[in-house]
Amino acid sequence: MPPPRPELLRHPLPGDLHRSPVEPGSGWPEDPAEPGTRVARTPAGVVRSAAASRTTEQLDARVSVCRACPRLVAWREEVAATGRRAYRDQPYWGRPISGWGDAHAPLLVVGLAPAAHGGNRTGRVFTGDRSGDWIFAALHRAGLAAQERSDHAGDGQHLTGVRIAAAVRCAPPDNLPTPDERAACAPWLDREVQLVRPRVLLALGGIAWDASLACARRLGWAVPRPAPRFGHGARAVLALPGQDGGGAVHLVGSYHVSQQNTSTGRLTEAMLDDAVALAAALAGLPGAGAPGPRG
Repeated sequence: MPPPRPELLRHPLPGDLHRSPVEPGSGWPEDPAEPGTRVARTPAGVVRSAAASRTTEQLDARVSVCRACPRLVAWREEVAATGRRAYRDQPYWGRPISGWGDAHAPLLVVGLAPAAHGGNRTGRVFTGDRSGDWIFAALHRAGLAAQERSDHAGDGQHLTGVRIAAAVRCAPPDNLPTPDERAACAPWLDREVQLVRPRVLLALGGIAWDASLACARRLGWAVPRPAPRFGHGARAVLALPGQDGGGAVHLVGSYHVSQQNTSTGRLTEAMLDDAVALAAALAGLPGAGAPGPRG
C-alpha cells in the first residue's frame, strides 16, 4: 500500500489547496457546483434531479455531485485518495464529470466514462490522459478547439460549436461500468441532449453508440429498424417526433480514442480527423471538413 497522501494538495494551475476528492464550491477551476447543490443519491433521485434541471449550468452542477451508484462512488474516491505515483503531488477531483463545452453546441461528442487518472483527477472530461490528447488534438486540427491539448481545468482550453459528454459520469473500475450503472446514469445524458439540442452526435466507441441510440429512443426519436450497427465512420439519421427536414439528428461513429486502439493503429489520426470532419460538416460548423496539419 502506498503511504497516505497529505490531506491538502495544491492544484497545478492556481496553486490553491484542495482535498481529494474536491469539495463542491471550494474554488477548483470550472467547478460548476456550490456547497448546497442538489445531490442525487439513488437512481430515482437522478431521474428527478435531471428532469428538474432547467439549464446546462444547473445540470452540470448536479451531475458533478451525484452519489447514486455506491460502487462507482467508492472507486472514484479511493482513486482520489491514493493517486497514481506520477500525480501524487496533485489533488484529485474524485467526483462525477459533467459535460463540457458550448451549452448549445450543434455537435455533441459522446464518450464512455472518465479515466481514473484523467478526468477523475482533473475534473474535466477527456482531460489529462492520452485519450483526451487524441480527441482534443483532432478538434484543434478541425478548428473547433482553442488548444491542441487539455491538461487541467482552467488551462484556457475552449471549444467552439462542440460539447463533450460521457455516457457514464464516474470513473468505473477496469473502465467497465455495469449495466445497472449505465442505466442509472442515462437520465443525465437524456437531459443534456434535451437542453443542448445538438444536430449531430459523434459516438466514440460502441458503448457510446448504443448509449446514443438508447437516449434517442427514450426521448421519443425515430430510430431506424433494424438498429444501426456501430463502425468507424458509421452514420445514422434519427428523426425527432413531429418534425421533418430540419428535425433530423445525425449519429456518426468513431472508434474510441483508447490507448488500445491508438497504439495498435486500429484508430489513426487520419481516421479520427475524417470522423470529426464528417460530424462537423453535418453539424454545419464553419470551416468543417478541412482538418489542419497533423504532426
